[in-house]
Amino acid sequence: MIDLPPLREVIREYQLRAEKSLGQNFLLDQNITDKIVRLSGSMAGMNAVEIGPGPGGLTRAILASDAARLIAVEFDPRAVRALQGLVVAYGDERFKIVQGDALDIDPLSLVESPRAILSNLPYNISTVLLLKWLEQIRKDQGAYRFMSLMFQKEVGDRILANPSSKTYGRLSVMAQWLCDVKRLFDLPPSAFTPPPKIKSSVLHFVPKDLGAQAPKFETMEKILASAFNQRRKMIRGSLSDYMAEIEKVGINPTLRAEDLSVADYAALAAAREAFTPA
Repeated sequence: MIDLPPLREVIREYQLRAEKSLGQNFLLDQNITDKIVRLSGSMAGMNAVEIGPGPGGLTRAILASDAARLIAVEFDPRAVRALQGLVVAYGDERFKIVQGDALDIDPLSLVESPRAILSNLPYNISTVLLLKWLEQIRKDQGAYRFMSLMFQKEVGDRILANPSSKTYGRLSVMAQWLCDVKRLFDLPPSAFTPPPKIKSSVLHFVPKDLGAQAPKFETMEKILASAFNQRRKMIRGSLSDYMAEIEKVGINPTLRAEDLSVADYAALAAAREAFTPA
């Protein structure tokens, strides 16, 4: 075991006040961060990427695992300075910090396969990042071995939502189409510093092997945007441009967007691509 100073001392020394504008809420309970890594599965030989490590609670848990390497992407220069102690403790071959905006940084360029992403995501960009990584998974099923990501609980509920529910939508379909997704556990606001006003959820994503004939990410995106932007309409209205595909697949046109399954949307996308020359 490497002897490290308590996280609260690190926060005090580097004046790491969590910034709402950066979507920061620090997770300091090492039992919880260890649990995230443990429930994620084997880390042996894994090249891990962490987004927004803050003072390094989850970072420490990843480094204490069998992960081969960890790259942390951090926007806040205060946190970058605070994490230098971990670079010294574990060596820059094992742990590296990249300062920058996660929206502009491609995890695939940071480490080689096998890769995993583990992160207490900044809440204000969590869904944008997820969709970006899901698009990469569609292009390369081996892009990430898995992703263990923390969201606001309401976002986690949307990702896991079933058809015919109010929370089921574009994010639900995209995530469940491309990955097997499960909830690892929920966290109360008291687990964080400072406590947010909402609960949080840790979700685990394992990419599916959809096969070479699966529809393109962009095709699914267009169909889902049309359907759920007018979710109260029957799909004969919201998806009027796709009536040929609806008839071919055999979906009832009087259903609404939230009534179609993930498989229904995938079938519609495949039918659209069959009608549209590449």
